[in-house]
Amino acid sequence: MNLLDEYKWRGLLYDATDGAAQAFATESRVAYIGFDPTASSLHVGSLLPIMGLVHLQRAGHTPVALVGGGTGLIGDPSEKAAERTLLSKEEAEANAAGIHAQLAHFLDFEVKGNTARMANNLDWLGKVGMVDFLRDVGKHFSINALLGKDSIRRRVQDPQASISFTEFSYVLLQAYDFLELHDRMGCTVQMGGSDQWGNITAGTELIRRVRGARAYGVTFPLLTTSSGTKFGKTESGTVWLDPARTTPYRFYQFWMNTPDADAGAYLRLFTLFSREEVEELEASIAAEPHRRLAQKALAADVTRRLHGEDGLGRARKASEVLFGGEVDGLDAGEIADIFVDVPSSRITRGDVGGEGLPLVELLHGAGLAASKSDARRAIAGGGVYLNNRRVAEASARVALDDALHGEFVVLRRGKKRYHLVRVGDR
Repeated sequence: MNLLDEYKWRGLLYDATDGAAQAFATESRVAYIGFDPTASSLHVGSLLPIMGLVHLQRAGHTPVALVGGGTGLIGDPSEKAAERTLLSKEEAEANAAGIHAQLAHFLDFEVKGNTARMANNLDWLGKVGMVDFLRDVGKHFSINALLGKDSIRRRVQDPQASISFTEFSYVLLQAYDFLELHDRMGCTVQMGGSDQWGNITAGTELIRRVRGARAYGVTFPLLTTSSGTKFGKTESGTVWLDPARTTPYRFYQFWMNTPDADAGAYLRLFTLFSREEVEELEASIAAEPHRRLAQKALAADVTRRLHGEDGLGRARKASEVLFGGEVDGLDAGEIADIFVDVPSSRITRGDVGGEGLPLVELLHGAGLAASKSDARRAIAGGGVYLNNRRVAEASARVALDDALHGEFVVLRRGKKRYHLVRVGDR
């Protein structure tokens, strides 16, 4: 299957320049996507272009991930209503290093023949002189043409916004990146989000004018959910690819919470499942929606790819805790993460020192029982759990040894009423 045909059935293809499909069909191509190092981690929205590179490499072509260490110091005006805060060189370099580590989970940097490659445009943008740049690159761009590009026109026409010369020049820098990669690596294709169309075609035109060669562009859709919200945004904030910023458990839960209406599309976009496998999982949504087979397959596949089997296993174990699974084996950070959204209270180590605190008092204080008598009846009925283990005796006490990692006591009444007690020095 031609690469663009693969993109089409998966919903990855938004647009392509003339001849792109034929270019991929006739020979192995070197293609690149740029990643903006505005943060130390890519976010889940970056997975769509990353998967574009994954399919490209699987089809026998060579993927290049270009980190914008130079352009990141300026900021792309595309889809932005205001100018971004400028990064320092040190910040951009540190962020670029983090991005490299994350991409290694998806792209093969060791396979022979079409090894994935990385580049940083600071390597050439940091050296080019302004006069040389204006003479060799700037002369090929007319102001009229630049003003016609969507990312610039929107900002110019918006009376509440403005665009600096710095951001206005961004399209020239990205076009120059394409030219440099063409000269250095034989790159003939640039890919990116649909908002990058103007920047991409500026690069293909620059290569045509300066080198007399033909280059191509491919764009991916800007993804939104079925409810119309921006993909990757949650109530708790951005979902990052860095486990230090979004834990494997939170990452897994993000995919598990995919609405039925979006599950089929996400299986196509973010996994390597075949068309038959995707269609079978889609059928399960209609036939047995309560089993959430599509969401489970999606969450497992993407989490495994980023966090490995160990990360997936821990994410699954953590997810089971809220349904009565064992708490043992989870570290303190995972416990805090799992129960971040449940009611919580604090007690001191002194409160549970010695013989400990009567459980009935703790239940009442936590709001899980209307009174101590109510707490005793709940225990007698088998409906009270301490660290997800059923309590049999109404006389039970909670001691410091019961605090997980010396920090947490998990109380549960019934199947889903949780309360997290945090144990501290005061």
